[in-house]
Amino acid sequence: MPKLSHRVETFTDSVIRRMTRINNQYDSINLSQGFPDFDPPTEMKEALARAAENGPHQYAVTFGAPNFREALARTQGRRMGLEIDPETQIVVTCGGTEAMMCAMMTICNPQDKVMVFSPFYENYGADAILSGAQPVFIPLTPPEYLFDLNLIEKGFRDGAKAIILCNPNNPCGKVFTREELMQIGELAVRYDAFVVTDEVYEYIIYEPAVHTHMAALPGMFDHTITCSSLSKTYSATGWRLGYLIGPAPVIDAARKVHDFLTVGAAAPLQEAAVAGLTLPDSYYKDLQTLYTKKRDFFLSGLDEAGLKHNVPEGSYFVLVDISDFLALPAFRGMTDLEFCEWMIRNIGVAAVPGSSFFREPVNHLIRLHFARGEETLSEACRRLKKLSAYLN
Repeated sequence: MPKLSHRVETFTDSVIRRMTRINNQYDSINLSQGFPDFDPPTEMKEALARAAENGPHQYAVTFGAPNFREALARTQGRRMGLEIDPETQIVVTCGGTEAMMCAMMTICNPQDKVMVFSPFYENYGADAILSGAQPVFIPLTPPEYLFDLNLIEKGFRDGAKAIILCNPNNPCGKVFTREELMQIGELAVRYDAFVVTDEVYEYIIYEPAVHTHMAALPGMFDHTITCSSLSKTYSATGWRLGYLIGPAPVIDAARKVHDFLTVGAAAPLQEAAVAGLTLPDSYYKDLQTLYTKKRDFFLSGLDEAGLKHNVPEGSYFVLVDISDFLALPAFRGMTDLEFCEWMIRNIGVAAVPGSSFFREPVNHLIRLHFARGEETLSEACRRLKKLSAYLN
């Protein structure tokens, strides 16, 4: 057999999705892959039923159906405090995953350097490699997950073309402050570089944290490519509707990349999603309230189970420290991946090993998510309490 591409030897399959596949072999609760177990808003489901009956069923405009782009421009423009032109500053993609890949392939030449904060959503490293770029990892230091601005300036000084910024951060839930974003943005402008943001959790924020759009900061729109999707905001991860927002020259180039990656997102789903984008502001406030309740409920359950964890400022993920377990004779020598596999079989809860999110040799954390109904979270917490027996 002929040899395969060298690049596919440099990264693994998605550990997150792998944990879901393992979970599905057992009677386990999947708190690994971050998708809700509840439906999108009724308005979207009803609109989808109408689209199934009446169409459209053929290709939409490659870079997004006009009415969908117009609805996106209104909703996100209001959110960001910007006038967004749906004709020149938006391209609709097949999920946020394609949005990030499209952004990277649009701005990166082979061997360009791209900075990535660690911990990071696992796709970013693979995205850099697939686009021919070299990832340069910048550590976020716990427990506040702060960064060293000198390292970022060094990265730009050494020629980094961009920095990828997930805000709120997956997996640690950090929400970058306006001051932190201003510091990063000032460096991007000084060194004529891009900030590529992943903002899929922008509406899942816990007070007093406040989400700030990098693109909305003074002088930053021309240096920012905003990647996002409808998946988390509207509990519609299977719809695979994402988008890029950015300056017209960037979007013009990104549309060419997108065209040859996937041609276009599903036309009937774009039609139905307009109903979600026209929901009142109260929907987003209710979403924040819903997830705040879920976070507090789940973290309380982790406390009762005696599990050490961080407190996320945004997203619906929490990192749990398993150091005490790995020090026990029963678990000594286990990797975090092996511990997660053991948890699925013996505890009945699926998690993601933290090592899949860190460039540093981190083996003592696992990621759980709480985008589940209260009954499911309650049962998960009951099962997790079985872990305490190993510590007593």
